[in-house]
Amino acid sequence: MYYQFSLIHNIYFLLIKNTLLDMTINNPIFIFTVITVIWFIPGVIVRRVKEIKQLNKKKRNQADAIKKLYPNPKDQPE
Repeated sequence: MYYQFSLIHNIYFLLIKNTLLDMTINNPIFIFTVITVIWFIPGVIVRRVKEIKQLNKKKRNQADAIKKLYPNPKDQPE
């Protein structure tokens, strides 16, 4: 009984799997979308990381410029 149920379940699973594969792999719009996403996602990630690094560098340079304008007095009497 369990073997028959398992066999039916496996056949049903294979049928669904084959149907889904046929619907996706043979669909040109789906393949175009997948290739486009795979192509652009790394570029978006790299751009975001570069923008964050650039902003941090700009803030650091600005802080250094402010320090040069207003240096801390070293020999200040207490």
